[in-house]
Amino acid sequence: MTVALVTGGTRGIGRATALALAEAGHSVAVASRTEPDDLPEPLTWFECDVTSNESVERMFDEIEASLGPVDVLVANAGITRDGLTLRMKEADFTGVVDANLTGAWRLAKRAVRTMMKARHGRIILISSVVGAIGQVGQVNYAASKAGLVGLGRSLAREFASRNITVNIVAPGPIATDMFDAVSDSAKDAMTTAVPLGRVGTPEEVAAAVVFLASAGAAYITGATLAVDGGLGMGA
Repeated sequence: MTVALVTGGTRGIGRATALALAEAGHSVAVASRTEPDDLPEPLTWFECDVTSNESVERMFDEIEASLGPVDVLVANAGITRDGLTLRMKEADFTGVVDANLTGAWRLAKRAVRTMMKARHGRIILISSVVGAIGQVGQVNYAASKAGLVGLGRSLAREFASRNITVNIVAPGPIATDMFDAVSDSAKDAMTTAVPLGRVGTPEEVAAAVVFLASAGAAYITGATLAVDGGLGMGA
């Protein structure tokens, strides 16, 4: 049985993705900084702070000892610290970039160690439509999510010879806790801007991830798959 790791896998898109991967037959590890109270039985939780290289190393060691080497990495963990540029503190910018972008690099660097030996692996980075089209008050978040595209494509080129594929999924507005925290007027504006006229579901993003992790996606690497109802088309 292949082992899949989903960071930020205890809620929202990460939780839906972890459950979908388990349904597809993977043994699934989920990682977060705090242990959830309601983790479904098919999933196994591991503590990890993606801003700490020591924490990432320890998590992978624990997963390998408990479940086996990671075959599928879904780098989903991320944070927001929104604010207009003139009011944003430097720590709010660098903190988001460290968690969302550098954290994904830390995870991928550790994951490929065993993937290279196995000459097989799937790495999927969860970006955002905001990384392509921008968003007022989210320069830090947009920069981090745009950076994942360059990171993913570079990793795809570096490790293609070892049969490791690296792809990016870019969700649009999705019905999660993060979206719920937005004001009603902002929700209405975002929903109106989506050509399909609705907000997506975590399960729809999860389906894209499961496909990219499958044998059917073996000839796809360095690609960005938008799951955004058409919001970012042409970007």
